[in-house]
Amino acid sequence: MQVVIAGGGGQLGRELARARWPARFTLRVLSRAELDVAEPSAVARAVASAELVINAAAYTAVDKAESEREAAWRVNCDGPALLARACAERGAPLLHVSTDYVFDGTKSGPYTETDPISPLGVYGASKAEGEAMVRERCAQHIILRTSWAVSAFGHNFVKTMLRLCREHDTLRVVADQIGRPTPTKDLARALVAIASRYTDGTPIGWGTYHFAGRGAASWHALATEVVQLQEPFTGRRPTVDPITTADYPTPARRPPNSVLDTSKLERALKLEPARWQHGVEDIVRELLSAPTPSA
Repeated sequence: MQVVIAGGGGQLGRELARARWPARFTLRVLSRAELDVAEPSAVARAVASAELVINAAAYTAVDKAESEREAAWRVNCDGPALLARACAERGAPLLHVSTDYVFDGTKSGPYTETDPISPLGVYGASKAEGEAMVRERCAQHIILRTSWAVSAFGHNFVKTMLRLCREHDTLRVVADQIGRPTPTKDLARALVAIASRYTDGTPIGWGTYHFAGRGAASWHALATEVVQLQEPFTGRRPTVDPITTADYPTPARRPPNSVLDTSKLERALKLEPARWQHGVEDIVRELLSAPTPSA
């Protein structure tokens, strides 16, 4: 079975490329340079021979999206719309990755798939509309929302904290936003499991699911974990001071509660997410043990 992966140069795309896939799968991992998901002819060519498509392409610069609305909308909405239509015409299922930022964070408990969405900024709104396009144009779809993605690749919170640990003795990190950090290695495993169920003839139902690392944390708690994990490699241990969202204003508003309820997917796959701390430890070890950190 040929699987086309859009967004192959990003955090998730690179983890999907190095994940353990059953031998029956053949991967075509396409970077942004190889597949512009918002270019109709490029999408048509990419999907022409696909039997399954995973859309890991996304504009994820949350703050820049506020001033680059068109760019965010192009990748996060126009791209999924084109992929969904091409998949429907081809008869290929589409696995589309979305985000916790479709919610406003005002709920007191974890968000389920049926909770109403209410994005706070351009990034979340563009991803929400991308979801709508997938639902409208491709019946055979799975939308997989995730949160707080971290990996050894690209730009993410763990890599930022490692850099700041080298540069500062005191870090000030927001403590009043909570979510479920998600190592993209674990997210890739979940997507492989979903794809495998499809080819096994025991697919999970089409629709929307949540996947995230096990256990909730604040950004402050995640930063504290990173500081502790990097100390044996660097000999440095900056202090991590908690601050409020108001102390650290950003162009885009963040949901104060990004905790996703993952029980629906756990029941469907009989798969419990790993604790996020385990994945973060692997990321820190990979980055600080390597001669040159991943780009």
